[in-house]
Amino acid sequence: MTTRTFEKRRIAQTDLEVTTLGLGGASLAGIFSAVPADQARSTVAHALDMGINYVDTAPQYGLGRSEHLMGDVVRGANPRPVISTKVGRRLRPVDPAAQDKGNWVDPLPFDQVYDYTYDGIMRSHEDSLQRLGLERVDILYVHDIGVATHGTEANAPLWQQLASGGYRALRELRDSGAVKAIGLGVNEWEVCMDALALGDWDVFLLAGRYTLLEQTALEPFMTTCLARKASIVVGGPFNSGILVGGDKFNYAKAPDDVVTRVRAIEAVCKSFNVPLPAAALQFPLTHPAVCNVLPGPRSPAELDGILAWWDIQIPNALWTTLADEGLLAPGTPVPGGLA
Repeated sequence: MTTRTFEKRRIAQTDLEVTTLGLGGASLAGIFSAVPADQARSTVAHALDMGINYVDTAPQYGLGRSEHLMGDVVRGANPRPVISTKVGRRLRPVDPAAQDKGNWVDPLPFDQVYDYTYDGIMRSHEDSLQRLGLERVDILYVHDIGVATHGTEANAPLWQQLASGGYRALRELRDSGAVKAIGLGVNEWEVCMDALALGDWDVFLLAGRYTLLEQTALEPFMTTCLARKASIVVGGPFNSGILVGGDKFNYAKAPDDVVTRVRAIEAVCKSFNVPLPAAALQFPLTHPAVCNVLPGPRSPAELDGILAWWDIQIPNALWTTLADEGLLAPGTPVPGGLA
């Protein structure tokens, strides 16, 4: 098995360098359909064998399942990859018969409790280390805070928890060296701007808002990250599947206008003999604030498919043609200039 050589990019002003392709741990935990434990572990091992050095997980994923499975592989890895997990949800034991499983198939027997307080974040960090079986993680993200998850009314007291104590906990963990970087892991860029008003952050894991299909995060968020020297990990590069031939966008059936736009983008890709998923996967890295793209394959075979798209050489003219046809937002960085 041949290890690949990936470009690495530095996270903010830390000493962490991550490969530009990473491995997300949500799908491995069995969202919407089951993933056998051995298959999940094999996928993580295959990613590390291929040279990927950044993996991400969270307590929410499979309600503890993802952290357990990923820890099984990362513990024995040499060199150990950069690993991130998340805070903001604590897990509470529950009778499986009364459990709210959400979209998880065969999760562990826990319910989740939102807690962004100082004590909640400290406890969440320690609990994650125990589930992972690791003495440290490198990056902690505040998970799914914001109105997209909680609604305006419910989010206000949770945000106050973060502002009045949770952020201080994260700073203490970073300043003590317990973690090397802190950030948010969310699906909306607006809450990241709110976070930047609280203080300094190293990296934001933003899903779905800077993709080949959607560049709503470009201004003011991504330009602010450049000015504040914060990095961005792009999650959900396929926008819930619509950019790999699926019918989902933002976890729901794609509306007609989105389908029409995808078809227009795909037509440009076909004119350059480039598969749409390859362009979707590689597009986010055209922005200088982006350090990593984080897809979530469910098996070694799916990962091999992603790597095949990753290897496709994309001519600069494809990006400029998309810009010329109004299929990229004005100001989107493309090789040689801006859209």
